[in-house]
Amino acid sequence: MDHNIAVGLDIGTTKIVAMIGRKNEYGKVEILGIGKSKSLGVHRGVVNNITQTIQSIQQAVQEAEVAAEIKIEEVTVGIAGQHIRSLQHSDYITRPNSETVIDEDDIDRLINQVHKLVMLPGEEIIHVLPQEYKVDGQGEIKEPVGMYGGRLEANFHVVVGQVSSIRNIGRCVQSSGLNLEGITLEPLASANAVLSQEEKEAGVALIDIGGGTTDLAIFRDGIIRHTAVIPFGGNVITEDIKEGCSIIEKQAELLKIKFGSAWPGENKDNEIVSIPGLRGREPKEITLKNLSKIIHARVVEIVEQVYVEIKNYGHEEQKKKLIAGIVLTGGGSQLKHLKQLVEYITGMDTRIGYPNEHLAGDSDEDVTSPLFATAVGLVLDGLKRQERKKIEQQIENTLESENENEEVVEKPVKERRSFLDKLTERVKDFLDNAE
Repeated sequence: MDHNIAVGLDIGTTKIVAMIGRKNEYGKVEILGIGKSKSLGVHRGVVNNITQTIQSIQQAVQEAEVAAEIKIEEVTVGIAGQHIRSLQHSDYITRPNSETVIDEDDIDRLINQVHKLVMLPGEEIIHVLPQEYKVDGQGEIKEPVGMYGGRLEANFHVVVGQVSSIRNIGRCVQSSGLNLEGITLEPLASANAVLSQEEKEAGVALIDIGGGTTDLAIFRDGIIRHTAVIPFGGNVITEDIKEGCSIIEKQAELLKIKFGSAWPGENKDNEIVSIPGLRGREPKEITLKNLSKIIHARVVEIVEQVYVEIKNYGHEEQKKKLIAGIVLTGGGSQLKHLKQLVEYITGMDTRIGYPNEHLAGDSDEDVTSPLFATAVGLVLDGLKRQERKKIEQQIENTLESENENEEVVEKPVKERRSFLDKLTERVKDFLDNAE
């Protein structure tokens, strides 16, 4: 596969999307092909039927391959699901020699120490994100590399998830005949696709409302501060409509998309939709006011849960205020009047996020829909990984040629590897040995 091309695979509860993208000469991303299939076998972001999930992945991948006329070999996959939780943790190391400057190895040592935290059975640390550092008690340091000091401490945002769920996703990808290029946390992927750097600096909460889960990612000063996965999404709303109006799921979903609104005051009492009855039964009449009351009740519940998480992060403290407010994305964000409802409940500025932050200007309207935020984010992540690989390749080549010529050549800077890269490798090793 071409090195400038990356494939994102978003394994969601309602749909599986395979998206192929490449960087153009202006550094923007062009989407070459997109394939989507109905997701069977995923419940609340967690795979619960491997065979069905494999079929859905293959279908989506095939569709994308046909659209882009490219054979897909490697994919970057997102993980979410109700098993993901996050915690704050502080840790420190004492350096053997405070006369030397702090370097990347010290930071790696500190991060590896966090990895030794004792977790619940079956859980593993997915992501360790340093928030800020302290050197010899001096706080609020963003980048300690190059400073002198004996004691290096940091606050970390640690994301934890269930190993078995992550391995199952790896299993599905591998059994679909694909290689696992990388694993990324879905709220982070969506955030990359939808948020601008200014918003991340000012402080913003990204709410990605999917079918089975609602993901939250909070940024402030350009650093991710809090993540959470809430085990409800658009599907519970459909379920409520189905129960409340005694109709089948397909009809409930259509009703929600076509006539649904999160604000009951909008509809007049005499607005009615007629739904054909099953197999010769009388058609049902449903008032739009009732429909939006059902939707409103459930949406309020989801938004309030998300707001509790935003408060847990500390949004009410002056120092942690999220100035850019809330950005809504994901399929569920397309519900009418949702923006107004979220503003009303939280009192924060809200906008709907379209994943066009890094896309080329002439991208298809379909691609820039909030539905595809995660998939676009995974493509971006895949492209970043490709670039990192190139740099590492250059370093190796430079070192080899140095050994031959013994000349000093300017070395490219090697980036710190993220935990997700290490996690990807662990999952790959596990799958290779499990065969």
